[in-house]
Formats: sequence, C-alpha cells, structure tokens
Amino acid sequence: MCRRVLQVVDVFEGGRGRQASCVRCACGSPRGEDASAFCCSAERLFWILEAVFQFKPPQRIEARTHLQLGSVLYHHTKNSELARNHLEQAWFISQQVPQFEDVKFEAASILSELYCQQNMVDSAKPLLRKAIQISQQTPYWHCRLLFQLAQLHTLEKDLVSACDLLGVGAEYARVVGSEYTRALFLLSKGMLLLMERKLGEVHPLLSLCGTIVENWQGNPIQKESLRVFFLVLQVTHYLDAGQVKSVKPCLKQLQQCIQTISTLHDDEILPSNPADLFHWLPKEHMCVLVYLVTVMHSMQAGYLEKAQKYTDKALMQLEKLKMLDCSPILSTFQVILLEHIIMCRLVTGHKATALQEISQVCQLCQQSPRLFTNHAAQLHTLLGLYCISVNCMDNAEAQFTTALRLTTHQELWTYIVTNLASVYIREGNRHQELYSLLERINPDHNFPVSSHCLRAAAFYIRGLLSFFQGRYNEAKRFLRETLKMSNAEDLNRLTACSLVLLGHIFYVLGNHRESNNMVVPAMQLASKIPDMSVQLWSSALLKDLNKALGNNMDAHEAAQMHQNFSQQLLQDHIAACSLPEHNLISWTDGPPPVQIQAQNGPTTSLASLL
Repeated sequence: MCRRVLQVVDVFEGGRGRQASCVRCACGSPRGEDASAFCCSAERLFWILEAVFQFKPPQRIEARTHLQLGSVLYHHTKNSELARNHLEQAWFISQQVPQFEDVKFEAASILSELYCQQNMVDSAKPLLRKAIQISQQTPYWHCRLLFQLAQLHTLEKDLVSACDLLGVGAEYARVVGSEYTRALFLLSKGMLLLMERKLGEVHPLLSLCGTIVENWQGNPIQKESLRVFFLVLQVTHYLDAGQVKSVKPCLKQLQQCIQTISTLHDDEILPSNPADLFHWLPKEHMCVLVYLVTVMHSMQAGYLEKAQKYTDKALMQLEKLKMLDCSPILSTFQVILLEHIIMCRLVTGHKATALQEISQVCQLCQQSPRLFTNHAAQLHTLLGLYCISVNCMDNAEAQFTTALRLTTHQELWTYIVTNLASVYIREGNRHQELYSLLERINPDHNFPVSSHCLRAAAFYIRGLLSFFQGRYNEAKRFLRETLKMSNAEDLNRLTACSLVLLGHIFYVLGNHRESNNMVVPAMQLASKIPDMSVQLWSSALLKDLNKALGNNMDAHEAAQMHQNFSQQLLQDHIAACSLPEHNLISWTDGPPPVQIQAQNGPTTSLASLL
C-alpha cells in the first residue's frame, strides 16, 4: 500500500488575513521529458487489461481489472465516461467479494473524485458516506475517506459538516491508537475553525494539538511536518489578527522547523499502524508555504525588501516544482505570493511591474475556474490599489465596489472598505457615501473584525478625513491612536504614514519644530521600507520646513530629493499607463479578459502625487 500525501488546498485563501481549507488525498503523475513514454505505457497497459475480460475471470480479478482500467483512464486520458463506467463496475462487483477492501475502497475514492470532476457532487457524497460506513475495520481507508468527504464539504463551503467529519476522524484515530493521524484531523479542523472565525473553539483545540504533537514519538519527518502544520496555523492566526510583532517567536520556530526537515532523510519505512500512512505535505511544498507566510509577515510589517527576497526564492522553487508536479496547491501558492508582491511594488513605486504581475494573476485564474472564484475579490482589490496609484479614482471605486460584491471574507471586506473610504476622501465630494462607510468601520466601537492592523488603519483614515476637513485637534487624536497601535505591533508603514501626516498638521499650524520632529523619522522609516509616496510627501515637507527654519542647505537637499522621487514616479507612471494591461482597470464583470488591447499613451494624471 503506497503512502498517501495529504495536501492543504488554498491555505491562505482571501489575501489580508488568509483563510484555509481542508486537506485532500492526492498522488502525482509523471511530467516532463518522460511523460510521453509514460502515456504510451499506459495505453499498452489499457489494451492488456481489456483483454482480461475475454477469459471471463472470477469476480476478484474482474473487479480489480475494472479498477485498474478506470484508474488509467481517469489519470491519463480525457475519456471520463469510460473511466466512470469501469470504476462503477469495480465498486459494484467488489462489494460482493469478501475481504476485498483495497479494491473496494480505492474504487470508491477514485470514483468520487471523478464524480466531483463531472460536477456530480450529489453522487459523490452518498458514495463516500457508504464507503465510510463499511470501512470501519480498515483504519487506513476509513481515515482517508473521512478526509476526502471533509474536503468535499469544504469545497462546497459547508464548513460545519467538514468540521464534524474531522472531529469523527480524530476520535476514530484515537480509538485505533494513531495519535499522529488524530493530530492531522484536529489540525485540519482547527484550520476550518479559523476560516469560520470561531476563535473560542480554536484556542483550546490548538492547545490540545500542541500537546499531542510534542508528545508523539515516531518518524522524525512526520513529527516535524505536524509541527510545521501547527505553527503555520498559529502564524496565520496572528497575521489574521494583525499582530505582526507578537507573531515573531512562532514564525522563528516555523523557520527553524523547516530547516530541520530539509536536513532529514525521508526513508520509506512504513509505520506499523496503518492509520499512520499519511503525510500532510511534501517537504518541498512545506518549504514554499513557509516562504509564503514569511512574505505575508514581511508585507504587513513593512519590510518590503525582505518580502521581495523571499518571494523571489519561493517563486523560483515553485517553477521547479511545477515542472514535475501538477498539484493545484502550487498555483494557489503562486497567486498568493503574487498578490503580496504586487502590493509591495505599488508601495515601492514600481507600478508597471505590478500591473504586469496583476496580468499574470489573471492568466493563472483563467486556467482554473476554482482559483478565479477564490481570488476574484483579491484581484479586483489589487486593481483598485493600482488605480489609486495612477490617480484613476473612478476606476478605483468601480474595482473596490466589484471586490466588495465578490467577497464574504470579513478581513478582506474591511480592508477594501478602508481603501474605498480613502478614495472618497481624495475625491472630496462623496460625503454621504463616505460617512456611510466610516460608520461600518468605526474603530472606537463595534469594529467588524479583530485585526489590530486594520483597526489601526481605520484610525488613520479618520485622521486623514479630519485633516482634510481642517479639524486638526481631532486629526491628531486619531493619528496618535494609530501611532500607539502601529508601534505596539511594528506596523512600520502605518507608522510612517501617521508621522508624516502629523508633521503636515503641525506645519499647517505653524509649529515647525514639532513638524520637523515628525517628518524626519517618517522619512527615515519610509526610506527603510522603502515607501515612495511617503518619501515624496516627506521630502516636500522637509523642503518647506527647512526654508521656514532658514536651513537653506537642507532645504536645497530636500528639494533635490523631491525632484528625484517625482521623476522616478513620473517615469513609472507613464510606463504603467502605456502598457496594454492598463486597460484592466475597466474590467469589473465576469472572468478576466483573455486578450488586452493596447491603448494610445497614458490618460491619467500624476498631479495628486506631486
């Protein structure tokens, strides 16, 4: 019996504060230069197996042959109808043969996958339920089928049923003496509870998982993979909550854990307990996953160069893996990595590159309807952020409105609303819509999510509005609250934005010394990130401040910096708006456009940036 690989699907589905879905059983198929030779072998095997039926074999051989034919057709051809026929025959006949568990349950497993592929979910679920019911004396298959049905419910967004099944699996694994697989079931359930934001149930469950993982003595790679699973859940839970500083110890443990795994030899000694015949993820996939959560942390903290470094490493490893492995999880990882690096590019003043990467995400989503369904809201959010960066406010509003229509994820919804509010503030004439939005993200009471980072951002938006309305004392109160929260969790970009806006307020009020005390650290922090817009804003203020203070040499230096930043942004602005991909800003309905037509030169203004 081969050892199966349990794969996490869409581990961080949703963007800022990512969700996770359940695990699925998957085995790979050959890729690359040996693929054609393998297909020829599969075809020869098919005809050999077909010939068996001419000899009217006994039921055991007939059922096994139907299973082998169905498996070959399902995995290596597009003839799904014939595959289904053979698998149904295998399932039907094998139920009449005593002590024939492997054929019976493998037929049920593959047939249910095929039903799902053909959008026959209503046929897959009762099949799996019956197989689960009659497999209780076969621990490996009983656990595997429970995972598979839980995965099916997860894909249908029925997380309650999926959690119930995973709970059943955990108790079954405990009864048959498999603490390892019990931990897999419980960690998978914890992942779904995080998706549902049932934090009251998550905390005790993760505490139990931590105890089980530490106490389990077995295969070192399996133990370390459990630890990686556990730590990934902890890290994503902290990042969901916007607690960038608090997560550092867990993230460091996770990075050390993946380094340990990379040094261990993956021997093929099978466990004595058949219920332990599972892996969570291959080592190579876990490595990409750890890179991914590190990128998420770096992005939230404002360490954008670090985010870029780890994204490059992860994408390089993904390209190598995709040459040998067609697992859907790899495309999911790629999309999430691109989503984060696109935001980095927009902050660091590389809009043209960000736009090309948005187009790359579109292409990936075109190849997978499910990937598009799970990431459409994020894609429109990214386009909205790009529109803000090139001062296309009408298009930004349309993109954010589309994203709000497509998401049910509370953290992403709050993130979008916060950015849409900034659009309305900059437009200056959308008071009714703006106040309606601000009521829904009031950081002083009834804030819709528990994210520390998003609540700090909501205070900043309030401060920005008060600044534009000339209510400077109120603006200072909101911005000081933002600073307090962002300093507590090392949210560097929010800190830089708040400092420069406070500096601007003090400059307007004529308090030049206090303004300078705010703008200088804002500039230093923005340079470290690096945040081009804050550097542009800070250099403009420093120029005026130094003039007012009579520091002519410093004023000249600040003016030169401002000129340099302006030129860089202008060149990038023109390059981005000249790309054919710029027309994506008009796409607000349906799947991503297949072809993007070029346009004649840029049509947007850089005036608001200068």
